[in-house]
Amino acid sequence: MVESDSEAPMDDTNEDGSVAGLCALIEHIATNLVDDPETIDIQAEQHGTAVHIRLMVPEDEMGKVIGREGRIARSMRTLLMIAASRKGLRASLDIGS
Repeated sequence: MVESDSEAPMDDTNEDGSVAGLCALIEHIATNLVDDPETIDIQAEQHGTAVHIRLMVPEDEMGKVIGREGRIARSMRTLLMIAASRKGLRASLDIGS
């Protein structure tokens, strides 16, 4: 489930679905890591050019999403930052249960 909570007025960078595209990237990665893709929840908040994405997964799936020593989580954040910078945005990712 993807929810977008945009508190800033939409500008030209958002009309092409930039935030939705970033959420779709995280959703694609996360759904391929967990056993039950229906259990994940993604929420996005945008403040100007900054996008904050919150990925919620069940407690028992946390290890699969974070990875050993946080490698998978770090890779997801890196991919998100690269995708966001190509759209002129700054993005951050929080992972919780």
